Amino acid sequence: MTTLRSTLFSALFTCFTVMAFAGEGMWLPQLLKALNEGEMQTMGMKMTAEDIYSINQSSLKDAIVHFGGFCTSELISDQGLLLTNHHCGYGQIQSHSSVDNNLLKNGFWAATKNDELSNPGLFARFIDRIDDVSDKALAGVADNMSDSERQSIIDKNLEGIKGSYTLGDFQDLQIRPFYHGNQYFAFVTTTYNDVRLVGAPPESIGKFGSDTDNWVFPRHTGDFALFRIYAGPNNEPAEYSENNKPYVPKHFLPISLDGVAENDFTLVFGFPGRTNQYLPGVAVKQTMDVLNPAKINIRDTALKIIDQYMRADEAVRIQYASKFARVANYWKKWIGENQGLKTTNALGRKQKFEDKLVRANADSNAASILKDFDSAYGSIEESALARDYYQEVAIRNIELLNMQRYIRALVKRYDNNGEEEYNAYKQRLSGFLDNFYKNYRPNIDQEVFVALTQLYAEKLDKKYLPKSLNDSKYSTKSKTDYSDLARLVYENSVFTDKEKAMKVLAMNAAEAVAKIKTDPAYLLGVEWEKTYNEKISGPYNGQKSIIDSLQRIYMQSIIETFPNQRFYPDANSTMRVTYGQVKGYNPKDAVYYTPVTYLDGVMEKYVPGDYEFDVTPKLLELYENKDYGQYADTNGKVPVCFIGTNHTTGGNSGSPAIDAYGNLVGLNFDRVWEGTMSDINYDPSICRNIMVDARYILFIVDKYAGATHLIDEMKLVHPKKDIDWQGVDEVEQVKPEKLSRKMKRKMRREAKKNKK
Repeated sequence: MTTLRSTLFSALFTCFTVMAFAGEGMWLPQLLKALNEGEMQTMGMKMTAEDIYSINQSSLKDAIVHFGGFCTSELISDQGLLLTNHHCGYGQIQSHSSVDNNLLKNGFWAATKNDELSNPGLFARFIDRIDDVSDKALAGVADNMSDSERQSIIDKNLEGIKGSYTLGDFQDLQIRPFYHGNQYFAFVTTTYNDVRLVGAPPESIGKFGSDTDNWVFPRHTGDFALFRIYAGPNNEPAEYSENNKPYVPKHFLPISLDGVAENDFTLVFGFPGRTNQYLPGVAVKQTMDVLNPAKINIRDTALKIIDQYMRADEAVRIQYASKFARVANYWKKWIGENQGLKTTNALGRKQKFEDKLVRANADSNAASILKDFDSAYGSIEESALARDYYQEVAIRNIELLNMQRYIRALVKRYDNNGEEEYNAYKQRLSGFLDNFYKNYRPNIDQEVFVALTQLYAEKLDKKYLPKSLNDSKYSTKSKTDYSDLARLVYENSVFTDKEKAMKVLAMNAAEAVAKIKTDPAYLLGVEWEKTYNEKISGPYNGQKSIIDSLQRIYMQSIIETFPNQRFYPDANSTMRVTYGQVKGYNPKDAVYYTPVTYLDGVMEKYVPGDYEFDVTPKLLELYENKDYGQYADTNGKVPVCFIGTNHTTGGNSGSPAIDAYGNLVGLNFDRVWEGTMSDINYDPSICRNIMVDARYILFIVDKYAGATHLIDEMKLVHPKKDIDWQGVDEVEQVKPEKLSRKMKRKMRREAKKNKK
């Protein structure tokens, strides 16, 4: 272990060869100076690493916000104005919508700050600083320890580390493992809980292309929304209050009006969720051949049922819009991931790397580890498949059973801790239940139940079926039909009807629990969970712990075998920087996608009345009149989206795309379908992230919505024109108050030169 820690530490002072591709990776911002600054500058960056991450002065990191813990956002004004994706704020926009006041369909723009809408539960989290605590976390750990011994020592060390920090009144501390437990970093954070909705375009802009265009390029989606952070006295975090004031940030991002061109440098800053770049080939094969196809099939079945109801009824479409998008998102991602893994020969590349690893160090245990991986993944395959089926069927896609998880937790609170704990948890559930019933149709869910339980029974060994699904009344050798079981559950459960459910929950704790324990939905959920815990979870977790231990040792072997290579840590929802360039790509033979799309493409896709490709009269009018204001490109067209080689994943939704000078040029929101395998196998030939062009965002806010008061908050700049500036007359291209002091000084120097 000491050898590995010293290897990782020496990485800070070593001149590295590039791991695989320039710009690949999700890098910790505090290590950019040692690991990435030189490469970034050769790719066109004009900033320093200190401009990006600093704890001694304001830097880009102070404008980057973890939005609700599931997306990224960024500050774009000195009044706490936040920019993120429309799909990141979709749940909040939906919560303020109704058939009579449909913000999803019509959009929303607060005329004044008093009109901005509060969002209980939504938070904005800042990273104050990041510390390497590996030496302290791993003190006393030895290679000959068992996994349980090792983890016990680490857990004690982490408690000691937490106790050594002196935190401010509003600060928290998170410590996360990196490199599969070979390194640890501490994150000091500050969280603001008053975040209000400021503006959102209608779905026809914010979700243009909807499910058809999801994960697809060319893209024409204005996927953005605006929120605002509010603070209490002294600019500190506070719960919602009418007396709160807009947060004054340490730093916010100016917005470039110059746009992008092919090969321009781009930096994406945010909180990527999960990647698995260092999986062995056997794991990738199992994902491609077994797990992904099963999950795709389950979600495909559920989505077809929901889609037919959404297309037939506008009220259903509103209720199910967010849920449908959530389910469809990863359904389509898994399809593209499999295709990309095959196209880029991911298995062949893994095998080549593994052969190189074994050859590079004859004394290493790499060959033995790889053999153990083969055995472990073979042993876990059946339970891993059953686990995915349980999670996709009984947890994620049958809503009634998903809700029963919370009801079971409520009952457990009473059984284990009594009435007081029961009542406390019931109060916490109230908001969830309100939202659940607001967007719930039991007839739709019942149909999904029948289809998915049938899949579950047909695809898995009978030992994984709960007793009800094994009943001969529903399942025989020749036929499986759970329609009667569905009727029994849905017609007799109080939880398919809000009024009945609330009536039960209004009883005293003892009466309510007694009633709940006879409910057919509750009983099925308990029965299914019991089967899962006994038959699936136990075997899976046992094998997974072996795989996790092997993965840690495998990662250690990789780093020690190739000490002069950079190895970025997998994403784990912590702050990261990824950098690349604006580039088109070839998705297939004889086809090339240029990197920028335009408003013209929106009109080419326009289908009147279609829920995915409709265009509002206002946008049509602006287009026909070419009323673009200052937001058109040099060719007179309004850019909508562009793509780059930045290595992104889920959690990077809402991340800013930043130019070489530190200005916002776009908003990350997706990846191209052919490159979604980048979570497992990044390949620069087809891996592209998709960003909304900042000028399209400004065009919609200004010319479409007429929200000029929001434009006035922002700092709009012309970095490319400033650099190319040749005379004092051109200062008029940018409002003087919008220029940085540094740029003003540069302009004055250039003016003096020209006069001479």
